[in-house]
Amino acid sequence: MRYPFALLLLIVGFNSFGQNTTTRQDTLRGSITPERAWWDVLHYSIVVLPDYNTKTISGVVELKVKAITSGKRLQIDLQEPMQLDRATMQVTKLTPVREGNVYYLDLPAEIAAGTEFALSLHYSGKPREAKRAPWDGGWIWSKDELGRPWMSVACQGLGASVWFPCKDHQSDEPDQGALLTIIVPDSLVAVGNGKLIESKNVNDQLKAFTWEVKNPINSYNIIPYIGKYVHWREVYAGEVGDLDCDYWVLDYELEKAKEQFKQTQRMLKCFEHWFGAYPFYEDGFKLVQSPHLGMEHQSAIAYGNGFKNGYLGRDLSQTGWGLKWDFILIHESGHEWFGNNITSTDIADMWIHESFTNYSETIFTMCEYGLEAGNDYVIGTRKQIQNDIPIIGTYGVNKRGSGDMYYKGGNMIHTIRQLINDDEKFRMILRGLNEKFHHATVTTAQVEAYVSKQAGINLTKVFDQYLRNTQIPTLEYKVEKKKLLYRWNNTISGFDMPVKLKSGNWIKPKSEWQRIKNQTSFDVDRNFYISVKNVTIQ
Repeated sequence: MRYPFALLLLIVGFNSFGQNTTTRQDTLRGSITPERAWWDVLHYSIVVLPDYNTKTISGVVELKVKAITSGKRLQIDLQEPMQLDRATMQVTKLTPVREGNVYYLDLPAEIAAGTEFALSLHYSGKPREAKRAPWDGGWIWSKDELGRPWMSVACQGLGASVWFPCKDHQSDEPDQGALLTIIVPDSLVAVGNGKLIESKNVNDQLKAFTWEVKNPINSYNIIPYIGKYVHWREVYAGEVGDLDCDYWVLDYELEKAKEQFKQTQRMLKCFEHWFGAYPFYEDGFKLVQSPHLGMEHQSAIAYGNGFKNGYLGRDLSQTGWGLKWDFILIHESGHEWFGNNITSTDIADMWIHESFTNYSETIFTMCEYGLEAGNDYVIGTRKQIQNDIPIIGTYGVNKRGSGDMYYKGGNMIHTIRQLINDDEKFRMILRGLNEKFHHATVTTAQVEAYVSKQAGINLTKVFDQYLRNTQIPTLEYKVEKKKLLYRWNNTISGFDMPVKLKSGNWIKPKSEWQRIKNQTSFDVDRNFYISVKNVTIQ
């Protein structure tokens, strides 16, 4: 995620907001080009050797792929100034042709549909450095409080190709998982996604740590963490068995971390109840202290919230409830279901990641402190909504929509929950999303259709209003001769969402005035994200 630490930073973090100009490089990055369309990634095996002093890295990627249709030319993504030094297919040397952040590889002969083959990609260079991670992106060259090297990567949106050659598009996750081998000075520890399968000395100065992910994983989630880490483990008795929970923190932070991370088991119990079984049992659950605020790296969540509750000690809802739990621990863990298990095919649909995960904060608050506490929390976040541009971004060019995908998206989901008016059905919809789209990439249309079908309500206009429009629906009312008149205004054509009143009764506003006899006022249930306006008073 990109974090809402003050709205100005949020807008800066989403550096594509409001920009309508696109370049050839945007299209190459964000679309399924012909050189991408014919092949599917099966597995990444990545080796990386960082040099802290020169801020350079080198390594090799063994890329296993399968031809979906016949083809001969591939697009490999590797952002400047990184270099693809050598590419081979078995023993055949290939000649890379560069176009900005893309290399094209022409294979010796056309590959038939259904054929599996492997490429060996050697790379090196000085990767883009993240200066304000995770607000910008790139490799992080940092120091801990004792002056020792502390390194990692943050590259959501920017893309994994900022540091290793890959097929850098969210629609294609490696079906058979990934291996990440990190070679570091033997005084340091390297942590990656999944489970540690080997650590060995390379020579009298270097040590290699190899981590394995067995499940599909988005390339921007494959991340090395390097520092003076210590580790402990506990087991969570989950829905489908024992889940290994591992924690890696800097040595001098151990006691604080052990106390703060006690929230993990409560989070897992809540989220498994509401969202379904944790999606990556084979790879375990892991929190890794990071030299930046945090990110949802699958099975190896980046944690940098200072071992305190709230968001760096702040309550983003301004209700008090947000100071009772650790924002980064809860929010980033929610992404294991929404973002990592269910991934948007195009980054324009990132609301699928962020809106549902934003709402996971409300769910956790409710699990811990009750329904009204959860309601208070989500309603409190409305002050953060900007209504600047639509939540859905531009397709095919790696452009997100508005940062409102967090708070407005969460309040949209909260409003839909009220329309369903049955929390058990709502819970089963959330669980059903994670079951139907398990380890899958999806579109907004698929999510909208599933929710509407399971809810038994046509929610098309609701999604259109909140995702594709910047206007807040306004419920206007006025009193004429002891009659209460009401209607929708400030809405898209055909918007007719019903609304619940505090009395428990429902009304069904339309764009034309509707009437209630012998009534001069009403109070709308606060859980609907709408505006209410008395137009009697001019």
